Amino acid sequence: MKNESVSGETAPAARGPESYGVPLRQLLLAVGEPVVDVLSAPRGLDVTVGDVVILDPEEEAVAGPGDLVLLIGVRGRAAARLVRVAARLGATAVAVKVDGPAETALLRSLAADAGAALLAVRPELRWEQLQALCRSVVDDARLGRDTDLGEAAGDLFSLAQTIATLTGGLVSIEDAASRVLAYSGGEDADELRRRSVLGRQGPEPYLALLRDWGVFAKLRGGEEVVRIDEHPELGIRRRLAVGIHAGSQPLGTIWVQEGALALTAQAEEALLGAARMTALHLVRQRTELTAGLRLREDLLAGLLEGRVEPMALADSVTVNAEHAVVMLVFTLRTGEDGQLADRSAAELNRRQMTSLISVHAAAYRREALVTTLGTRVYVLLPALARRTAEASVVALARKIVGAAGRLLGVRVQGAVGSMVDSLADVRGSRTEADRVLDAMGRDLEMDVATISDVRARVLVGETLALLRADPRLRDPRVTRLVAHDTAHGSELVASLIAYLDFFGDVRGAASRLHVHPNTLRYRVRRAETVSGVDLSDPNERLFTQLQLLLEREA
Repeated sequence: MKNESVSGETAPAARGPESYGVPLRQLLLAVGEPVVDVLSAPRGLDVTVGDVVILDPEEEAVAGPGDLVLLIGVRGRAAARLVRVAARLGATAVAVKVDGPAETALLRSLAADAGAALLAVRPELRWEQLQALCRSVVDDARLGRDTDLGEAAGDLFSLAQTIATLTGGLVSIEDAASRVLAYSGGEDADELRRRSVLGRQGPEPYLALLRDWGVFAKLRGGEEVVRIDEHPELGIRRRLAVGIHAGSQPLGTIWVQEGALALTAQAEEALLGAARMTALHLVRQRTELTAGLRLREDLLAGLLEGRVEPMALADSVTVNAEHAVVMLVFTLRTGEDGQLADRSAAELNRRQMTSLISVHAAAYRREALVTTLGTRVYVLLPALARRTAEASVVALARKIVGAAGRLLGVRVQGAVGSMVDSLADVRGSRTEADRVLDAMGRDLEMDVATISDVRARVLVGETLALLRADPRLRDPRVTRLVAHDTAHGSELVASLIAYLDFFGDVRGAASRLHVHPNTLRYRVRRAETVSGVDLSDPNERLFTQLQLLLEREA
């Protein structure tokens, strides 16, 4: 019995949560869809959760060592005190609904200082629903039931055999595309069953008949058991079928063929229960395949944004004295401005690009992680040999860019960040990759680059950003020249930029502009007259060029 008050005046009794429970990582995977986000995990995700409790601000605290605490009735900044209390009482993790970035940062800091994981719950999720989901996983662990997702998914072949025993027929379980997932043993299979099992899919002529008879429509429509009469001329014996659903989503079908003996009197009732049980198996199988990857993607996104501590990814990424980690970033570039005009087409292309990147990254490194932030796709590559890492990663980026062009018909650019020694430095590698990609956006001829390829371009771009942010850093004479060009349709600005780019080489600059050298000389003199800038002064030349570049990008 826990009698700790909200004020924390009474010490909680020890419960020894390490004697039972489930790792927080496994709990997050088992709830299926990402209903919570990991905001802070100072001790990683392998800490043990021994109980799931609700902490109401109007009642006495019931948190204790090893608990997952759900903070109900309070959000954001108002939850700060309760987060601190729960962590002080030894809670493994605290779940709360947050209101915005400022409140999230405050709560994350409090939880991290106290050593508790912090979970942000989706606003639309009901607390009782989350409690039931989490408690079922913890109770399985307490009672000694296997909570490993791979085992919990169950053996569909064993399930098919159980359904066969209950119905007295020959059973096959198919997915929504009529692919055979599992089947029972037994004799007296008709031609349809033999062809379905051997081909792992129902024959198309028979599937067409089922569509014509309205069987699939009934199966998709609800839990009704559908009867299919015998058709000796087609080699088809009598059947029962029932749709497998998760809510309104059809997942597949259970088919029961009548053999030499009639189906049992309870066959239809048993089939309804079997469909509901099979739905749980199929949903959990999907979770097993996708939840682990989704959680890792979410954790990488949190690490890059500073929402998750590096330790949360420690078991997924190899970092040691012999190996390094590097970040890559990719984005789509189309059109003169490097942007995609059609939003629906852009979204489709980005999804296809992300899938292509994920496949190549996984082939390169099993531990590779991929996530999307905004319009950019980020790849974390661990366990890289330091001496050959950069060349190898650049080659991978070029391979991805080339494949995107050939297979998807889209223009992709990639940037490679610096090699770093620890997960704590990954954000620095990401920042550098972003800087490189930003610089490449001003030169669409480059498809893949590192900081060494575009260092000067990066530094100039960031210098221009500083100038842009401070209106005081303007020379009114250059502004006057730009205004003159705008008012008179002249090309003094472009001519002066070319002249300065070529370090006063009139012939080279004139060739770029496709004008006679004497024309360029006249324009440069005219620019000096209009603006009042003295191009013989190196300081004025330098700042004039910077401000002209800034004005050109505006």
